[in-house]
Amino acid sequence: MAAPGNDSRDSLEQLVLAGVGVVALTADRIEELVDALVKRGGVQRDEARAAVEDTVSRWRGDATRVTERAGAGLQGVLREFGLVLRSEYEELELRVAQLEHRLKLLERHEDVTPPAA
Repeated sequence: MAAPGNDSRDSLEQLVLAGVGVVALTADRIEELVDALVKRGGVQRDEARAAVEDTVSRWRGDATRVTERAGAGLQGVLREFGLVLRSEYEELELRVAQLEHRLKLLERHEDVTPPAA
């Protein structure tokens, strides 16, 4: 049998999860949700706030992980088509510019240095 506190905490967490939905909660919306939980009874304000903030934090972490996985999947598809990411292209562009600069420095050095006898 679950402890009495755990049962109300589980109900509270389910209610919070339902309230979160698919949009990020603003600070004002979080306060409204906390007030609604307190009015329903059985939950103190600090407990309600902690539950809401914990749930929002976990949801945002999940959303970040899903976004990262989707990005990785998209990168795989781009690679299959033989395409490169803009960041990779820009990195290569920078490396080529650095090599061109080094080559010019070497060429100037050869022009200035007299041939060995």
